[in-house]
Amino acid sequence: MTRLIVWRHGNTDWNASNRVQGQTDTALNDLGREQAAAAAPLLAALHPDAIVASDLRRAADTAATLAALTGLPVRTDPRLRERSYGKWQGLTMAEVAERYPDEHTRWRAGERDVGCDVETLDDLGKRVGQALQEAADAAPGGTIVVATHGGAARQGCGFLLGWSPEILRSVGPLQNCHWTELGHDQVRGWWLRSHNAGLSGNRPTPSPV
Repeated sequence: MTRLIVWRHGNTDWNASNRVQGQTDTALNDLGREQAAAAAPLLAALHPDAIVASDLRRAADTAATLAALTGLPVRTDPRLRERSYGKWQGLTMAEVAERYPDEHTRWRAGERDVGCDVETLDDLGKRVGQALQEAADAAPGGTIVVATHGGAARQGCGFLLGWSPEILRSVGPLQNCHWTELGHDQVRGWWLRSHNAGLSGNRPTPSPV
C-alpha cells in the first residue's frame, strides 16, 4: 500500500489576520515554526520515503523541519502552490466582501468559478491532484509526505478520490500543520484514511486561504 500524507503548512501572520495569501510568498511566523517543529516528529515516526513541497516558503520551510529529522531531501513542485486568488490576494476577507460582494457571495456558496481572476476549483484540483499522483508514483508502496496549503490539499485530495467540489464542501478545512492521509492499492485505488490528523494543541486558523 502507498501512503500519501498531505500536510498543511504552519501558521503565518496572514493566516492570523484572515488575509488572503493565495500564491503570495509569505513566511511562517513564530507560531508556525513551533507548529512545524511539534508536528515533524509525528511524521518522522511514520518513516517517510520521500518529502515533496510547494515552492512557497511557508510550505517549503514546514517541510524542512521534517527533512532535518529524517535526512531526506525536499523536492519542490510549483504545482502544489495554493489556489491563486487573483485580485483578492493581500486583502482581508472583510475587504474582499466589501469590494467584490457578488464574487465573494459566489465563493461563499462554493461555486467553481467566482471571477476576479480567482483560479477555478476544477483547475486547482487537477493541478494539485496531478502533482500528488506523480509524487505517489515515484515511491510506489512507500510513504510520501507532501507539504502544501489548505485549499490545495482539499481539492488535490478530492481529485484523487474522485469527489466533487460539492462533496468536498462538507469536509472541514485543515488546521495549520495538520494533515490528510490517503491510501492506495491496486484493488481499491485511492481512499481516505484520516483527515485533520496532528497535535490537538495546534490552534486552528480563521481562514483556509
